[in-house]
Amino acid sequence: MKFLRCIRCGAKLELDVFEFDKEITEGMLECKKCKLEFPIIQKIPILWDDFSEYLSFRRILGGKLYKLTNSSKLKSFVKKSLNTKNNDRSNIEEKWARIYQNSKTSKFYSMIKNNLDSLPSSKFVLEHGCSIGIVTSHLATSNELVFGVDRSFSAIQIAKKQFKDNLDYFVTDSLNPVFGKLQFDLVLALNVLEIIEPKILLKLISKQITKGYFVVSDPYDFDRGTGSVKNPVDASSLRTNLKNLGFKISNSTKKPSYIPWNLKLNPRTTLNYKVDFVISHKS
Repeated sequence: MKFLRCIRCGAKLELDVFEFDKEITEGMLECKKCKLEFPIIQKIPILWDDFSEYLSFRRILGGKLYKLTNSSKLKSFVKKSLNTKNNDRSNIEEKWARIYQNSKTSKFYSMIKNNLDSLPSSKFVLEHGCSIGIVTSHLATSNELVFGVDRSFSAIQIAKKQFKDNLDYFVTDSLNPVFGKLQFDLVLALNVLEIIEPKILLKLISKQITKGYFVVSDPYDFDRGTGSVKNPVDASSLRTNLKNLGFKISNSTKKPSYIPWNLKLNPRTTLNYKVDFVISHKS
């Protein structure tokens, strides 16, 4: 609560707790200034400017959230927000949460963790697109306070199973100013540049770091049809953008890399990526 801000007006949020068991199981985050409300369901805060719009792409998830809630206030809030006008992403997000869970032993994650362990311990850490929390949870063992954000409620449900006092997750868009002007010592964006406009995300992250590290990786798989980002980057332009934003690239990652990242889609199919990896720093 000390660090969260309203994503619409930037004001501090107030908390109404409905159920509590070690963590807040159910509740509501409220902005008294602009009257925006953010539900907490299954210990997970959903920080979306328009909750109805969020559920409009996740009809199946909306039904599940309704069943998962116990308090009458939350049930009413979810029910009023249900909207079925758009394509449903619920099953896709559940599927990818399972894929990441089945692929968490990939050597890619071992390499990432080893590189992160070589960095100084940080007070505030943020991972964009944290998914099921493979790396986020690891960071909580050696850093003071760690946050993970992701659009997928299904992924965050899995991430939340690894409870740690200094670790928390939020369902939100990375471009939402969830933490206001809070400065981080370490920010990560691993393999998310295909789903968030890269240059916009990089500018946002640059504002979140005055002095600290930014770790980014990507396979540059931008061929996603109508869902493709408008301004993709490659290994060269990524590094150029980072330099223009005031980051210094580490000597070990100045050249493009091709790190294997194997995702088990099902028992007979594996997606094999070659991922570029960059460690950068502002001092």
